[in-house]
Amino acid sequence: MSLNVSPASAPSATSTVSNKPSAARPIVLTGDRPTGPLHLGHYIGSLVSRVQLQDEASQFLLLADTQAMTDNVGRHQKVTENVVEVALDYLAVGIDPEKSTIFIQSQVTELYELSMHLLNLVSVSRLERNPTIKEEIRLRGFERDIPAGFLTYPVSQAADISAFKATLVPVGNDQLPMIEQTNELVRRFNNVVGKDVLVECKEVLSETGRLPGIDGKAKMSKSLGNSIALGASPAEIKQAVQRMYTDPNHLRVDDPGQVEGNVVFTFLDAFDPDRDAVAELKAHYTRGGLGDSVVKRRLEGILQEMLEPIRTRREQWQQERGEVLAILRRGTERARAAAAQTVSEVRGALGLNYF
Repeated sequence: MSLNVSPASAPSATSTVSNKPSAARPIVLTGDRPTGPLHLGHYIGSLVSRVQLQDEASQFLLLADTQAMTDNVGRHQKVTENVVEVALDYLAVGIDPEKSTIFIQSQVTELYELSMHLLNLVSVSRLERNPTIKEEIRLRGFERDIPAGFLTYPVSQAADISAFKATLVPVGNDQLPMIEQTNELVRRFNNVVGKDVLVECKEVLSETGRLPGIDGKAKMSKSLGNSIALGASPAEIKQAVQRMYTDPNHLRVDDPGQVEGNVVFTFLDAFDPDRDAVAELKAHYTRGGLGDSVVKRRLEGILQEMLEPIRTRREQWQQERGEVLAILRRGTERARAAAAQTVSEVRGALGLNYF
């Protein structure tokens, strides 16, 4: 079957292009928990920068199924079924498997071994002080009934980053404590063995802040049902925009409206390329005389135009599921080779190479 897609996303069953890092190129490690298809928050927060980074760095993209299992006990099928769904989103937005290594975390067993070595270097109290973990525990209502795997997933993340000696990690502001803890573990390991084996990393922050959910009450989230999926249909996009939270006090068109906290304007700031037009809309809305329906129609048009080619490529890749799995297999093999090299160095530094 011939796919009408751009060269960056066209399938290649015989690709042998390597993603081996070179001295002149930074190494990037990033990824997603496969608990559902990706949405606009992922797109503006990280996917756009990943497409750019794949031409500037050696990039590893992690499908973090093992980490997703830590708070989906008994719902493992939700995780495993979405591995391909997230891979489809990667390919649809323009991730090129010849430039970026897409791999499945659970299939790179070296990551488990490195996680175990790093776990010996951190205390339970230090893990509990991690602000990101504290917030996630609160959101999930774990209180003191915290799954050990969930509590330690920052160490798993540190192993993911360290295994590939990543120097750059695209994250949101809420994930900065994870980067800090990763570098703590890297420094401690290197101090313990007396030489630099693992490498510290730096965060890459998106220029756009976290995208709120369409309800305006929380971050955009698959589980909260307040997101717009990258593969959303035209009807789903329209319905989502119509549901967007605006200014509850803007009851009549002539009423002055508030832009701050108005989700429609937040989305326009993120996705509308005409900055002058957005500024004028804000001024008009603030002084009164501009209805919510007018602003929403503009946003819907922008989202429809932006998501249509992504949705089309996604649908085309869905017809090539076998090739998507082949891409994941090849990427996982490359990732495992890279991680195995680091783990071999770790074993040697610890004196564990007995034979």
